[in-house]
Amino acid sequence: MSDSANLRFRSKPVCPSTFQLATVISRKPVPIVRRGRGTALTRTANENEPDIEAFRAAALKCPLPPSIELIGERWAFLILRGAFNGLQHFEQFQAGLGIARNILSNRLARMVEGGILERRPDPADRRKVIYSLSPKGEALLPVVLALRQWGEDWGHGTQHIVLADQRDGVPIRRITVQAADGRELKLGELMWVDRPAGI
Repeated sequence: MSDSANLRFRSKPVCPSTFQLATVISRKPVPIVRRGRGTALTRTANENEPDIEAFRAAALKCPLPPSIELIGERWAFLILRGAFNGLQHFEQFQAGLGIARNILSNRLARMVEGGILERRPDPADRRKVIYSLSPKGEALLPVVLALRQWGEDWGHGTQHIVLADQRDGVPIRRITVQAADGRELKLGELMWVDRPAGI
């Protein structure tokens, strides 16, 4: 997040349980299996060999590609970072990000069209427009923070500020993949199963 002292984080206090990532991306495939009626989806009889055809079939319904299409671009993530830090006006985004006006206009329009941002007239000055996070955009908070955390962990920059709970000022917990009982899970402890009814 931005180092600027005048940029106030505008989202709701963060509960650690929010950060339960649903998708794991790795060079090493996670066993994808079905329990009950189904069979292994991406494992052949040889457990060391992935079933490519089954993987391709399962990937057709994966929400990751269309999500990347919408936000998986440098300026989109930086605009998100700015929005989470309270930037609202076109001029604020341009000054804060150092982005060309035509590129910024294009990215803002795409993010409004995709439902990430909402665009409305500024009640204080009807000549201006306010860009704010939609509920769909606010739901990207764990994604942005997970990427920031990954960058710090792997030497891509470290900031001198951390995100904390507004209630007590205590920094939030690290983002991890968690079991239903709160245990932190590593890649080798995961598998894909059919989605339970009602989830």
